[in-house]
Amino acid sequence: MVKVLTFLKRKAGMSVEDFQRYWLTRHPAVVVRLPGVRRYVQSHTLPSAYRKGEPVYDGIAEVWADDTDALRAMTRSPENAGVQADEANFIDRATMGILVTEERVIVEGAAGADAVKAVEFLSRKPGTSVDEFQRHWHERHAPLLARIPGLRRCVLSATRRSAYEAGRVPRHDGATSMWFDSADALRAAAASPAYAAAVADRDGFVAPGQPPFIVTQEHVVVA
Repeated sequence: MVKVLTFLKRKAGMSVEDFQRYWLTRHPAVVVRLPGVRRYVQSHTLPSAYRKGEPVYDGIAEVWADDTDALRAMTRSPENAGVQADEANFIDRATMGILVTEERVIVEGAAGADAVKAVEFLSRKPGTSVDEFQRHWHERHAPLLARIPGLRRCVLSATRRSAYEAGRVPRHDGATSMWFDSADALRAAAASPAYAAAVADRDGFVAPGQPPFIVTQEHVVVA
């Protein structure tokens, strides 16, 4: 399957509470009408994240389709116009970004009702090819992530090769999603030597600086 990962910022002047309420209670009605939706998940940035300032994104939406043809049919459908029209009611579409990805599960596990999902958006190191980036991420970095204490689930979502055709440069080369039992469990993991080793390994394949990062609560709309 292919997964469309959309990262979002709320419409100017809209509160976080109103944004999350609209997204969760009203927007799904138009998304589920799209043909070929196999799974649909919303991940809302935790309200506590806003105490330190405005996060890079207010959340991500993930929609799965069987294959590329099914995704094309979805985006070309009349129902997709309804999705885009409704997005304008609560999303700043000028800053919205989309990645078409293929995912690889690194740690397979269940997340409880209070689990948090940390999402890290990665861009490759200058001079590193897409092949080199993905090889390092999957073969060297993933085993380091798997050693992080308290990690319940971990998924790498790599931007598909088609995004690079004709010299295009996607905003991100992929995203790492990590589930922990709670925000406290995430904080404890972040203080571990295993987490520090994973952070240090970024220098080998990720662009310098702290990657954009959000901590979210996941809402499964279509399982």
